[in-house]
Amino acid sequence: MSRLQRVRANLRRAYETGRDSVRLARAETERPAEDTEPEFEPPAPEPTLEHHSTTSRDDAEVPHPLRIAAAWSWRLIVVGVVGWVLLRFIGIISVVVVPLAIALLLSALLSPAVSWLLKARLPPSLATFLVLICGLGAVAGTLTAVVTQFIDGLPQLTASATKGVRQIQDWARTGPLHLSDAQVDQAIDSAQEWINSNTSSLTATGFATAATVFELLTGAVLVLFATFFFLRDGRKIWRFLVRLFPVNARWSLSDAGDASWATLGAYVRATVLVAIIDATGIGLALVILDVPFAFPLAALVFLGAFVPIVGASVSGAVAVLVALVAKGWIVALIVLGAVILVQQVEGHILQPLIMGRAVAIHPLVVIVGIASGVVLAGIIGALVAVPLIAVLNTGIRRLARRRPEVPPSAVVVTAGTDAHP
Repeated sequence: MSRLQRVRANLRRAYETGRDSVRLARAETERPAEDTEPEFEPPAPEPTLEHHSTTSRDDAEVPHPLRIAAAWSWRLIVVGVVGWVLLRFIGIISVVVVPLAIALLLSALLSPAVSWLLKARLPPSLATFLVLICGLGAVAGTLTAVVTQFIDGLPQLTASATKGVRQIQDWARTGPLHLSDAQVDQAIDSAQEWINSNTSSLTATGFATAATVFELLTGAVLVLFATFFFLRDGRKIWRFLVRLFPVNARWSLSDAGDASWATLGAYVRATVLVAIIDATGIGLALVILDVPFAFPLAALVFLGAFVPIVGASVSGAVAVLVALVAKGWIVALIVLGAVILVQQVEGHILQPLIMGRAVAIHPLVVIVGIASGVVLAGIIGALVAVPLIAVLNTGIRRLARRRPEVPPSAVVVTAGTDAHP
């Protein structure tokens, strides 16, 4: 063997020895972990609690339902305080708020007539003036007829009332009560003493009412002026108010406002139509039965229909009492049947058919709204409660729904056109 061959053999043996050592090392590293047991278990890492709704670890320790209840609670408290302050502010300026609310109702009622005159190429001011004059004429004529008939029939009603009181006295003596003449006279004397003792308070109320005549006249003038400008410039006023909000909110507010105004108009017109039908039905029954004050009672039914559920019942009860005093029990029962029939037709046919789904409100909400309105603002509150609930219902539904994406070009155009009111 030559020297070169020996060197080659040595290199080959060295290469094989190195390869065997590498294989042993690789086998040692790939041995399974269960073959080598550690001396002790390492401690598990402490889990980290992540709550996106909390800012500290202390808040994370509070149960989630309690945190949700607390969040709702303080937000409701803030809303309640803001609502209370708003109601107090409205109470302070009620002399202005009440005429404006009445003007809005009248504007919603008369706006179709103004629109029709505008389509006939009349100037806006002239069209609004003609509609207001016709409306005032209708109201003045109705009030004149009511007052005239009331004055003409007052002597007959007084005589009927006196006769009815005597019948009640006779019934108290001969009826199931079997009261003596002394007891009846004592009851009458007690009533007279109560009236005499409360004369001062009644007189003070009369003076207080006389002192508010100026406020009533001021409110009536404000109603006329506000109605005129609402009818003529209502769209411009609403656009100016919408421009006070950020650009991204203007589309939603404008859409909600238009829908709310349509709901208010539909409610007022439907209520007027239902009131006319109620007044006509009950008025015809009173005329057929020859009950005095048929026209004033029909007008009272018409006005009472603007307060849903409660107003019709109260006005119908007044008609039944007048029939009882003037014509006796039989006619009063017939009038009561006519009132119940008209109210059933109104509640089950007229209201669903005329009002429709646009102003559909649950009766419980209506009752609670009227009761709250009476507590907060008396008769005006009862009158405004239901249309306010209908408007808020429509407006909130429109604001809560998903609005369509506005193209950037439309936003730019809107921002440019809203520079001037």
